[in-house]
Amino acid sequence: MRLTTKLLAATAMVSASAASAVELEVTHWWTSGGEAAAVAKFADAFNATDHTWVDGAIAGSGGTARPIIISRILGGDPMGATQLNHGRQAEELIEAGLLLDLTDVAEAEGWKDLVNPSSLLDACTLDGRIYCAPVNIHSWQWMWLSHDAFAKAGVDVPSNWDEFVAARDALEGADIIPLAMGQQGWQQSGAFGVMAVAIAGPDAWLAVNRDQDVDVAAGPDYAKVFQAAVDAREMAANSNVQDWNQATNLVITGQAGGQIMGDWAQGEFSVAESVAGEDYSCLPGLGVNQILDTGGDAFYFPLQDDPEVEAAQKELAALLLSPEVQVDFNLAKGSLPVRGDIDLSAANDCMQKGLEILASGGILPSGDMNQSADTSQQVEDLMAQFWSSDMSAEEAQEKYADIISRAD
Repeated sequence: MRLTTKLLAATAMVSASAASAVELEVTHWWTSGGEAAAVAKFADAFNATDHTWVDGAIAGSGGTARPIIISRILGGDPMGATQLNHGRQAEELIEAGLLLDLTDVAEAEGWKDLVNPSSLLDACTLDGRIYCAPVNIHSWQWMWLSHDAFAKAGVDVPSNWDEFVAARDALEGADIIPLAMGQQGWQQSGAFGVMAVAIAGPDAWLAVNRDQDVDVAAGPDYAKVFQAAVDAREMAANSNVQDWNQATNLVITGQAGGQIMGDWAQGEFSVAESVAGEDYSCLPGLGVNQILDTGGDAFYFPLQDDPEVEAAQKELAALLLSPEVQVDFNLAKGSLPVRGDIDLSAANDCMQKGLEILASGGILPSGDMNQSADTSQQVEDLMAQFWSSDMSAEEAQEKYADIISRAD
């Protein structure tokens, strides 16, 4: 699969060397079973060209991988391409002139007409220039429920957060962990954000995360969120796992009733051959406010002093958004495509729910698009402290409001 004629014309300065085979190291943090199956779709497509995908998987979460990726770029040891989340994570690298400008690729391929919602491409844009290729829409706004667990507990599968909380005693009576939660700040912070959208509501979430409204962060709507977080902490007390995919496996195997986790969890269900609607259910917005935050992943391309490498980088950028690759990757990943013009009739029940919400316009920008990396890290640190202690809802809310008051 090669660049379109339009794109070759748009990159005439390097097209003479575009046919030269290049080995391109690609770094990412997709290492769970479902994630590895998904990223293999990208690798296979790129390897079908004259080039070679050299996989640079970094074990751990994005919080582990991002500092390594950024350190390499700043230290003069850049990879050919790297996954990051679209948002503000790469701002300083762009401002330092260390990332490849992809505007010519985007214009030749018509990304502005294809990428939906447009905020995804906006998040790749700085001063009118495009610096990344968005590849999927990932949303945190999901809860995953084990049918086996609730059947064993003798209660119906919940349809919303309140019903889930009400099922706690039945689940614990059947020796089932009510809520699976990995012991990492980013997971706990993500779950808190889901509860905030569901319980405080989208308007309150935007007031805090977009507008840095301290009064809302310290007010009664968010007080309900922090009380829900206390409930969640108690329900997850026996969830003694570290990684998110280990927590997902507790749900897949019926050892836990549910998990609040982004739609990337679907990749794990897929690898386990679990069937949506039969083996597990999904609740967008905890069944309360059915809305998606439109975060996700994008690929950035560190500048290289080599026209052949640059040509291969631009070829990969175009390939990542091509229709066939978008379908193959997102079906495997459990995410939604960034293109609004492709057929996903093969998507499972949960993906279809997400597509319907997306089509209805029920979307929010992700936290990464609103908060700086520093603010996000402070919230993660607070949540890690909260979940590993008996910190009260009131104390946690006070600390949270202070972070929002200083947000940049």
